[in-house]
Amino acid sequence: MNDRLIIFDTTLRDGEQAPGIALSPDDKVAIAKQLALLKVDVIEAGFAAASAGDFTSVARIAAEVPGPTIACLARTHADDIDQAADALKAADNKRIHVFISTSPIHMEQMLHMSPSEVLKSVKEGVARAKRYVDDVEFSPQDATRSDPEFIIEVCRAAVAAGATTINIPDTVGYAMPEDFVELLTNVYDNVRDGNEDVIISTHCHDDLGLAVANSLSAISAGARQIEGAINGIGERAGNTSTEEVIMALSTRADYFNVEIGADTTQIFETSRLVSSLTGYPIQYNKAVVGRNAFAHESGIHQHGVLQNRETYEIMDPASVGRESVLVLGKHSGRAAFQDALKKMGIVLEDVDFQRSFDRFKELADRKGEISEDGIRAIVTEETATDSVEMQFEAIVVSGGSHEVPVATVTLARNGDVITNTAEGDGMVNAAFVAIQDAYGIPATLLDYRVSPITPGADAMAEVSVIIQVGSSSFSGRGVSTDVVEGSARAIVSAMNKAAFDRGVTENPRDSEA
Repeated sequence: MNDRLIIFDTTLRDGEQAPGIALSPDDKVAIAKQLALLKVDVIEAGFAAASAGDFTSVARIAAEVPGPTIACLARTHADDIDQAADALKAADNKRIHVFISTSPIHMEQMLHMSPSEVLKSVKEGVARAKRYVDDVEFSPQDATRSDPEFIIEVCRAAVAAGATTINIPDTVGYAMPEDFVELLTNVYDNVRDGNEDVIISTHCHDDLGLAVANSLSAISAGARQIEGAINGIGERAGNTSTEEVIMALSTRADYFNVEIGADTTQIFETSRLVSSLTGYPIQYNKAVVGRNAFAHESGIHQHGVLQNRETYEIMDPASVGRESVLVLGKHSGRAAFQDALKKMGIVLEDVDFQRSFDRFKELADRKGEISEDGIRAIVTEETATDSVEMQFEAIVVSGGSHEVPVATVTLARNGDVITNTAEGDGMVNAAFVAIQDAYGIPATLLDYRVSPITPGADAMAEVSVIIQVGSSSFSGRGVSTDVVEGSARAIVSAMNKAAFDRGVTENPRDSEA
């Protein structure tokens, strides 16, 4: 029987630290539930000591997401560990992930600690975590730029203090596969040393585009846990892509000789949800989940695939939750829309179905045909997890290059209609000012992105925004064939979150394992 390899997903911790991402607790719970459907083994829910918002997210995931082990990051500080343990109380299976930097530049420039002080902190931190949970992970941050002998020393100390997983992070994406294998082999031989209760893990960043390659190469050195994030999101160039690791292990099981428990058919839905809620688009040629991952334009390729899919496809699209291209139009009824959702594996409650269907019909009247990607975008928008403060009704804009743009926005709340008009520097800005005034909440637009969902002059667009209210950030998204309307819908979505949760402060991003 092959060895079991643990899939550890850090989308909600390391991935969420990517610039511009501002997930609410509701967003994080939604992603965590989808990760549970993907059947990852461990979900790193956050860094509880970072902020009140992070603590709330970890605690909610621990209470509301059964199945995977729920992990929380903590520095070796006593307060960090205590807060992690408190946030994890409700989890059936829990892990505290303790870390501290071990490279000379990090110890000298960031920690202002000597190697002996770091070693002492590791012993105390891991031992403290062990008082709360049986499952303790330890990471020597920036391991690939650390003294290999010191890595062995601190990791041995962590195991002696009770760590059951030793994770070796390539924090700045510095390693080459051969060097990384040598480091992992050294850790496996001299730290694990035959102790079957200790798992060796990897956590690689993609600064040189080698995160997945380094992680997979470490399997030959005895690593039996790989840490990654959905769509490879994360600080700088991002993390190891969870979905790429899963499909590499599944497709080339003959090569790696390890078993995983992931449900690959949930990959695409997970990728799509993370992209929608973070506002980070998926590049068209992204491995496994990109729009073109299973697309063929070359005549030779098309001919081959028509004869036998395996001529140019090493993965079946259905294995990652994708099907043949699905197109619905304005003449499609409820039954056709329901069938389309069923084929995509989407199940909606009656209210959410009616809202999604009504929005589909509205857009189909303008667009004519709605693709599978368009349907997914509609469903995601209409089943948003934030508590609804106001509903978008309509927007009318006027003005142009020689006139001041004016936007009149109509919103509804509890049956009452609210109409507000404002001028702005451009039509989108006028819409933002009108919506902001309607809520009575001063806000700043931090990020604004428009992504086409369908081709053509009448393309559907997905608009993603991030706003700042006080020290907190909130994301929103909207879908429309009209960019200004889509922008207004996205702004309303973000303002609803701000109105609902004015007390959550912006997460400090002061460290990463």
